[in-house]
Amino acid sequence: MRWRPITALPDGGYAVELGDAEREVLRRLAEELRELLTADDPAVARLFPAAYRDDPAASAEYEGLVRDGLLGGRLDALTRLDATAGAKRLSHADVEAWCGVLNDLRLVLGERLGVTEDLYEEDIDPRDPRAPELAVYGWLTWLQGEVVEALSTRLE
Repeated sequence: MRWRPITALPDGGYAVELGDAEREVLRRLAEELRELLTADDPAVARLFPAAYRDDPAASAEYEGLVRDGLLGGRLDALTRLDATAGAKRLSHADVEAWCGVLNDLRLVLGERLGVTEDLYEEDIDPRDPRAPELAVYGWLTWLQGEVVEALSTRLE
C-alpha cells in the first residue's frame, strides 16, 4: 500500500500527513493568491474566464452578476486552507476547500509559467529558470490528485 498525504477516514473525516515545510508552502502560496485576488491582479484572470467569448456585453453582464460571489467563495476557501494547513485531521468541507484552492493555485501558476498539456516532468531541464516553479506546479498537481482521490472514496 502506498503512502497518501490525505486519507479518508471511516468517520467521514480525513487524515493529513504532510510535513511542516509542505504545510508552510501551502500557507505561503495561499497568501500570495489572496494578495493577487484582492488586488485584482491580471494573473488571476484565468480564474474568472469570460462566460460568452463572442459577446463581450453579455460576458460583462454575467461577470457583474457572479464575480463577487465567486471571489468571496475563493477567499473563504483560502481562509479555510490557512486555518487548517497545520491540522492532522480535516472535515469534508475542509478537504473540498483545499481541492478548490489547489486548483486555483495550479491555474494561476500554470498560466504564469506557460504550462501546456504537452509539458511532462521528464522534459523539464533542471537549468530552465522556471524549474523551481515548475517543480512547485508538479507538486501542487500531485497533491490535488491525492485530494481528489480521497474525496472520490466518498462517492457511491
